[in-house]
Amino acid sequence: MTIGDFSRAVRMTAKALRFYHRNGILTPALVDDRNGYRLYAADQIADARIVRTLRELHVPVQSIRDVLAAPDVAARTELLAQHLQRMERQLDDTRIAVQNLRDMLAPTPAPVEIVHHSVPETRAVAVSEVIGLPDLGGWFRRSTGMLRHIAEASDPSSTGHYGGIWPNELFADGRGLATVFLTVGDDFDERASDGVATSVELPAVELAVALHDGPDQTIPEVYAALGDYVARHELATDAPVREVYLEGFPGIDAHTVTEIGWPIFRVLR
Repeated sequence: MTIGDFSRAVRMTAKALRFYHRNGILTPALVDDRNGYRLYAADQIADARIVRTLRELHVPVQSIRDVLAAPDVAARTELLAQHLQRMERQLDDTRIAVQNLRDMLAPTPAPVEIVHHSVPETRAVAVSEVIGLPDLGGWFRRSTGMLRHIAEASDPSSTGHYGGIWPNELFADGRGLATVFLTVGDDFDERASDGVATSVELPAVELAVALHDGPDQTIPEVYAALGDYVARHELATDAPVREVYLEGFPGIDAHTVTEIGWPIFRVLR
């Protein structure tokens, strides 16, 4: 079949067929060495219909190539399941963006409850490093992974909660000392953290605290509400913000619960 006849049979343009050929997806049965004309076999119609259907489902070209080359049904199913997961994540991001736009056009801010915590000096194991702000996401994932391994290797009764300490300069200047920590008790075996994390004593601090419960994209709203409250009602200090991760890790898990603590100098008790 000429490319024109094949195009008519599979309802694809000749331009699309040439594109798929260049990308190793629909290779013609024969290419004339003299004039470069592409000729297709009738039994390629089924493959072309599969390609067209996958493109209509927004499967990337690379993934289509992998699906067609998959050795068995299980492998094809896994590849398509991965594409489905990517689309679901994109859909979630789109839903959040749509809701944020709606909130901007018709704001109905939910009240953020602010409480006060007097946090005593606390024993912990920590991973700290001076990093640039663009590296924060990857560094946070690696460092919290180290702490999780420590927790898994320890007696559950000897470890507490995960948290992070974020200095102002990290966000204001784009570079600063980032710290993630895991609180531990007196019975914690420090050999579990040897070479991975450092034993530290987190300083006592007074905090105005707001709770974030939801996807990572909505954390800025809680930070904004907490910052507004502190500016109006408290004496802020230069101490770093302290977060406590009650459920999941921001930027890693789809849903998280985080206590955000803004350091203050309390006057009224």
